[in-house]
Amino acid sequence: MINLTINGIPVQAEEGTTIMEAARANGINIPNLCYLKDIHKYGSCRICVVEVAGSRNLQASCITRVREGMEVLTNSPRVRRARKMLYELLVSNHPKDCLQCSRNQSCELQALGDTLGVIETRLQCQPATSRIDISPSITRDTSKCVLCRRCVTVCNEIQKVGTINAQNRGYNTLISPSMELPLDSTACAMCGQCTVVCPTGALTETDGLARVWAALADPKKRVIVQTAPAVRAALGECFGLPVGTPVTGKMVSALRQLGFDDVFDTNFTADLTIVEEGTELLQRVTAALTGEGATLPMITSCSPGWIKHIEHAYPTELDHLSTCKSPHTMLGALTKSFYAEKLGIDPEDIFTVSIMPCTAKKYEIQRPEMEVDGYRDVDAVLTTRELGRMIKSAGIDFLSLPNDDFDHPLGLSTGAADIFGVTGGVMEAALRTVYELVTGRELPFENLHVTPILGLEQVKRASITFENPLPEYGFLDGVTVNIAVTSGLAGADILMDEVRAGTSPYHFIEVMGCPGGCIAGGGQPRTDCEDFRERRTRALYSEDERKVLRKSHENPHILQLYREYLGEAGGHRAHHLLHTHYTPRGLYNELISNGSKK
Repeated sequence: MINLTINGIPVQAEEGTTIMEAARANGINIPNLCYLKDIHKYGSCRICVVEVAGSRNLQASCITRVREGMEVLTNSPRVRRARKMLYELLVSNHPKDCLQCSRNQSCELQALGDTLGVIETRLQCQPATSRIDISPSITRDTSKCVLCRRCVTVCNEIQKVGTINAQNRGYNTLISPSMELPLDSTACAMCGQCTVVCPTGALTETDGLARVWAALADPKKRVIVQTAPAVRAALGECFGLPVGTPVTGKMVSALRQLGFDDVFDTNFTADLTIVEEGTELLQRVTAALTGEGATLPMITSCSPGWIKHIEHAYPTELDHLSTCKSPHTMLGALTKSFYAEKLGIDPEDIFTVSIMPCTAKKYEIQRPEMEVDGYRDVDAVLTTRELGRMIKSAGIDFLSLPNDDFDHPLGLSTGAADIFGVTGGVMEAALRTVYELVTGRELPFENLHVTPILGLEQVKRASITFENPLPEYGFLDGVTVNIAVTSGLAGADILMDEVRAGTSPYHFIEVMGCPGGCIAGGGQPRTDCEDFRERRTRALYSEDERKVLRKSHENPHILQLYREYLGEAGGHRAHHLLHTHYTPRGLYNELISNGSKK
């Protein structure tokens, strides 16, 4: 332990700790902008400077390590003057259009000015060059960038995609893809993790609200909305509720008050995904066991950020992906086929909206593969943050809303669907069904939770042995299925390198594009709560555990859908509506027709 004083108070800190960490551990908050705990310690903004006895210059507390006997002042007159000047320099070329900015009142730069007591800026310089880059998922406005480089760290070190970096030097520095290319022409996965950490409005989700409001105002449109599992675990944060408070019932009430004609649940097609994906896995494993040959491991396809990443980085391995669409595009396809027929209306008059924790879903819905019989599966995607803004702008008192239930027939779900929003959840949901179908018994884990794949580790592995299987699936007694789970694209690369090298020992792999899964998606509310992933995870597991039905194949509305409309799982109509294919793009966004990697 290191002994030092902070503001005259003797404290101790572990060796290697920064001044900022030591201060926080002792209840002293040091203002900062670019710092992100355990992620980004760059010292670029200098707002966190402190005075250290014996040092001529002020020190950036986020990168300066504590030393024995160090004397630190975090709030001296010199420090306060320096911080104000640094802040004024930061905003000297920053746009002053706060009222027009989507981050107004949730902007960290704005809040920092209030903390530092800066009520006017004395410095004015040439406005920053404004380059507006609007991709289907993410909008970049370079004039609002403060060069904190948080997004660079997340893209390069957390996700390891490396799409954005600092270009040029000095006053001409620009955070951008190489050659200042637009995001849509790069290998960007559209995961949106950069939008979560950006402290200003320089990186935001591409707005989808205008189209949704217009559809709601169109009397000719039947506007259908669906909500992803992870949204219910985070939406309450937009209204001041503690992180990880489930708000399913209030969310449904709010959507009804907004004027949506039908409020369905993406959880319904999460259950449907398990039936289709489980059937596909059984077919592949059975084919491998009988010597017919099959592409293994099979890899989940629910995360569109992951799908775009594999298309760019591993274009020769696309056959490993399940052909299932993501759950929300499945439900979109059903609204314009099954549900349109049930109501006797033209699919052209249906406008389907998905509320998602994910910015990549915005990219996904405009893919040509997400269309059936000339109709787009989903017409618009809103993030959790956008839904929060929509509810507020409609004047709805969210906290006072009663709990309401989803509409049927596309609103009933089992507990297995709720955990789709958590890393390991899709795998667990699939195993609950596949194991029971093959053996006639429940999955042999306490409370149905597959213990080895719980938690937030980057890569989780397990083996499941099928003892005394039923004869119809062709499983030999004692067959062991090896599984792996990862979240975040860096973890995906670890597993995919094995797949490409032909050394992967797995039969089934779950990949989610964002670290922690959809609960930490690029469209979720921003928070400074350090254990927000754990809290949101607990919320979804609580939703699962409170339900009577907890296995996807037990959903009576799913079974009825197959009887009345789809036929058999994996059959012709199911494939036509619920399955898709993928596009090899290569690292430089070039379509690949000869199977070679570019």
